[in-house]
Amino acid sequence: MKWRRTLALVLVFSLAGSGSMLFADSITEKIRVVVNGNDVSGGGYYINGTTYAPVRELSGLASWDATSKKVTVTKPNVHITLFKGDTVFGNVNVGKLKFHVLSQVDSLEGNISEVKVAITDPSGNTKNIQTEKMGSGSNDNFWFKTNDFTYDFKKKGKYKVGFYMKPSGGNSFFLVSEKVITALDS
Repeated sequence: MKWRRTLALVLVFSLAGSGSMLFADSITEKIRVVVNGNDVSGGGYYINGTTYAPVRELSGLASWDATSKKVTVTKPNVHITLFKGDTVFGNVNVGKLKFHVLSQVDSLEGNISEVKVAITDPSGNTKNIQTEKMGSGSNDNFWFKTNDFTYDFKKKGKYKVGFYMKPSGGNSFFLVSEKVITALDS
């Protein structure tokens, strides 16, 4: 009789345990997150009907205030224009091209210490075009022009020119805007 009771208890506890595990798995799910057509590194989570994704991937400046336990994300308006000499362009032929980037920034809230412009090839390799420190008390509206830069568009595909900002007191750059250049076979 004792062994039947023991078997029944083991069965009940094992079912209760596996049921809890199944329930926990059904409310916490690892998910794929895509922002502007790009997969977010590490993805996100779907928990109790709410989606959680890394703030860093939302194309804005993120700051953490430990005292108030608050994350603030701001996204300034950044317009990127690409110039070959005095001519605006968007598509190029495969090969080398000398160009510069002109970025207009407005509606910036808070201060930034640096800006950076970089280009990412279709394989995901990134090359820095130019980085510059900003003066103290950076404006909410400004223009940023890179020096002329020669880049080799080695294969056809989409290349992304990104404009990055580093908040004052921060350690990381945040992508705040991007422009796509399509390289075509010549």
